[in-house]
Formats: sequence, structure tokens, C-alpha cells
Amino acid sequence: MQDKCGIVGAYSHTKSKNVSRSIYYGLYALQHRGQESAGISVSNDEETGTYRGMGLVCDVFNNGNIEGLEGHVGIGHVRYSTTGKSKIENSQPFFNEFEMGTIAVAHNGDIINSMELRKELENQDYHFKSDTDSEVICQLLIEVYLKTKDIVKAIQEVSKRLIGSYSLVILLNNDLIVVRDPVGIKPLSLGKKDNIDIVASETVAFDAINGEYVRSIEPGEILVINDEMTSYKMENVNSTKRAHCMFEYVYFARPDSILDDRNVYEVRLNIGKALSKEFSADAEVVMPVPDSAITAAIGYSRESGLPYAEGLIKNRYVGRTFIMPTQEERENSVRLKMNPVKTELEGKKIVLIDDSIVRGTTSRATVNALKEAGAKEIHLRIGCPPIISPCYYGIAMATKRELIASNKEIEEIRDYLGVDSLKYLGVDSLVECIDIKRDELCLGCLTGEYPTSLPENIKEYEAKRCTCP
Repeated sequence: MQDKCGIVGAYSHTKSKNVSRSIYYGLYALQHRGQESAGISVSNDEETGTYRGMGLVCDVFNNGNIEGLEGHVGIGHVRYSTTGKSKIENSQPFFNEFEMGTIAVAHNGDIINSMELRKELENQDYHFKSDTDSEVICQLLIEVYLKTKDIVKAIQEVSKRLIGSYSLVILLNNDLIVVRDPVGIKPLSLGKKDNIDIVASETVAFDAINGEYVRSIEPGEILVINDEMTSYKMENVNSTKRAHCMFEYVYFARPDSILDDRNVYEVRLNIGKALSKEFSADAEVVMPVPDSAITAAIGYSRESGLPYAEGLIKNRYVGRTFIMPTQEERENSVRLKMNPVKTELEGKKIVLIDDSIVRGTTSRATVNALKEAGAKEIHLRIGCPPIISPCYYGIAMATKRELIASNKEIEEIRDYLGVDSLKYLGVDSLVECIDIKRDELCLGCLTGEYPTSLPENIKEYEAKRCTCP
């Protein structure tokens, strides 16, 4: 799987305070959400400055060298590509000068109908610098804002035209504007440090600067931060169901984050405990596939009484395998990424905990490595139900035909992976572990039922977007 992006915004009510460093450290804490590019835009009373580059935050900004980016308000972004290729033109924030000043936009999510919207704008002689849906949002905001002269009304109007997921931080002249889509698919939170208001995709960005978590941005909320902080709502938001992405809790978010007032670490402990209660195994030890399944494995160990051990050691200087462009590179990356500990595996019956199975190729390579290291039996337990449908909201999963669970029964998957037993956590159990009502979660990849309408040309959209294992 390939998600998503991380966004940060900061506004200092002390105008002499430069927020660039706070944004830099916030992005550093969100590095797991995007490793392709990074960027920061800041503004003061005189000018707006933007710097973007390809690579990790520390590389783009030369280990914290942010000279030339000075201002009391700003936004930042780390990127994985879902719509648009991995290149500097697609890095964010997007910055534009127009008749009413300057605007910079950073986006986490995916706009499903961006192709149609882009064509409409191109027919009006708008010229795009990138091939991303995020720039489409930026151009739409400029178009409507020039007509309404009111940014809140402009966002309300633009939101009616967007299908998909979006958490946004917008730097409009010297104002910070924060937007979360009406169903709340992507996470977004508000924090505070001294006299600085901060927003970020995850609360770990606040922890990085010793700030405090205040609350989640509500679905459909528009927050305008300047000398004051004013909250607005999108129209009809109260009649729209919420649909928080379940995969943020299972896999994507850092376990030390709080999402919509839920502690991610506690959710993953609950997942492990539920797996143990429902699917015990005749085994001697519990092991995770690092890093995302570690907390669930701890929960399984505590509930089952089986000892916890590390059978795989992760090389943390290798990126997530789903970002590799070819199957051969993905398989090589698995070998580089995780190395078995033979003394923990030889002759052992193990319970192996993982968060999910998408195509199955990475899981199969992992199982083979454990067997080669001497594991006697492998009982695989998965912390979410089978993934049977693509995600259209910012997680560039494989197409439906490439999803192993959409084409094979569980016993066939077990045989393909070469494990002695395979069990998935059920949907009802997962919902209980997250502790959010089922009709307030996005479970589209598990059920094929999506929280928004899908465009008629969804197949064309699938062909254009980036895919991964």
C-alpha cells in the first residue's frame, strides 16, 4: 500500500516569532507519511517564501537549515504520490501569486473526480505546473475566491465540487486556513505551543516541539487562524456521515498518535488481544512483522500468555516496500529490509502477527525467509479483515484484480503463503477495537461499500493514478 501525505500548519500570535523550525520538526515527526518530497511555505507581513525538494525532510532542508524561510505563519508537506508522478513539479506546498495576493496549499488525500475538474479549468485557459489533484484544488480556490472575495465561501463552494478525501492547510496571504473534508476520511488535529497554534495530520507533530494536543479538526470544519481563531462549517455537513479511514488505526499512523481522540497504540493492543481471543494457536512464541505489527503482537502476547520475541530485525534505512516500482525490486527490498534471527526461530512454532495482506507477495517472501531460518510452524494472524477492493481516497493499493483476497479464498491464500494456519480479524471485531461506530468508519477496501459516490470514469481514473504492491 501507498498512502498518503503529511501536512503541518503553524500560526504564531507573536509576529516576531518564526514558525519555520516548528513546521520543520513537525514534518520530521510525520516522515513516515511521505518520503518522496518535502516543502515549507511561510509568510510575514511583507512576502511569502516557499522551498521544496525531493527526498527526506532532513535532506531537503539540510538537517534543519531553513534560512530564508522566515514568517509568523506557514504550512508544510511531506509526500507520497497517489495522483501524479514522483517529481519536483508535484511536490508541495503549491504556491501561486494572483490578483488578491498569494496562496499556498498542502493536501493530504485524493480527489477522485480531479480529471474532470482539471479539464474544466484547462478549458478556461488555466495552465497547470503539475499533474496532481492537489493543484486542481488550489486553482479552483483561486477561481472561486476571485468571484466571492470571501475565502470561507470559496472553500464551501469548492467542497461541493470535490469527490474524495482532503485535509488541507492553506496559507492565504498572512492567514492560515485549515480544512477537513465532510466525512473526515483523513486525520487532522489542532495543537498549541506557547503562543503558536499548530495543525497536523498526526499529534506526534505536536510532541516533536513539546506542544500539546487540543482537539481533532471536525469533519467539514473550516478553521481560519489569524489574530483570532474562527471555526466555520461546510454546508450540509451535519447530514453527512463520517467515515474515518480504518487503516490509519491499523497501519499508517504512528502508534504514539491520537486520531479523533483515539489512542492508536491502544487500538493496536486491542487488535492483538482480539486476535488471541478469537484465534489461538499451538505455538511457543509470538512475533511481529516489524514495525507496524509490533503493538498488536504485544497485545497478542499479553492476552495469550505466549512470550513475545523478535524473529525479524528491520533495517530502518530501507523505505517501505510498497514504494518500489517493480516486483523484483520489492522482493529485493524485503530481503534488505528484514533479516531473520535464526536463534529465535530454529525449531520453533511461531504466531506471526501482521497488520494486513494486500497482494501477498511481501508476506510470502517474509514467510519463506522465516522458514529458511528454521521456523518449524508459522501461524499467521492478520490485524484487519481481507482487503477485497481498492481504495480511492489516498491509499494507492493494487487494483482489484491484484488484491489477493479478491481472487482467492482464505485457504487458498494460506496455501499460497505457505503458512500452517491463517486467520484474519473480522470486521465487527476491528470496529470494536477501534471503538468508533461502524457507520463512522471508511471500510471501503474491506466491503466494497464507499462513503462517497464514485465517478462514472473510475476505470480511467484507476489507470492514471499511481499503483503499488
